[in-house]
Amino acid sequence: MNKVIIYTDGACSGNPGPGGWGAVLLAGGARKELGGWEKHTTNNRMELMAAIKALEALRFSCEVELYSDSSYLVDAHNKGWLQSWAKKGFVRGKEKTPVPNTDLWQRLLQLEQLHHIRWNKVSGHAGVEENERCDEIAVQQSRLAAEG
Repeated sequence: MNKVIIYTDGACSGNPGPGGWGAVLLAGGARKELGGWEKHTTNNRMELMAAIKALEALRFSCEVELYSDSSYLVDAHNKGWLQSWAKKGFVRGKEKTPVPNTDLWQRLLQLEQLHHIRWNKVSGHAGVEENERCDEIAVQQSRLAAEG
């Protein structure tokens, strides 16, 4: 199985507001940078979108080490929140309120069927080179969203 290292980050100017996401994919000595934006979004949606778009860019089933500074993204996987939400139909609490960003969580679940993914938390703005690069891409993309 092909091995890939992915770093992701999201950014939003205001929350909600114009947002961007960035990803760096590393495999077999190759490097690919991705980025995109949305005119009106949230930081959490951009964090999720970065992971989705990076995973969607993979052409084969891969063993993935994914690094993110988003506790929301990493903890949802590593602490079992995502599986619990899915089992409960993406509603939570006695009030049965919808889980935010259900559409994106469902996309991630589909991608997890294709790849073996290990979710890793990194500290944001702590000098992790590839995470810093993802932040630069995401911020640049959020500026494009603000202009667009």
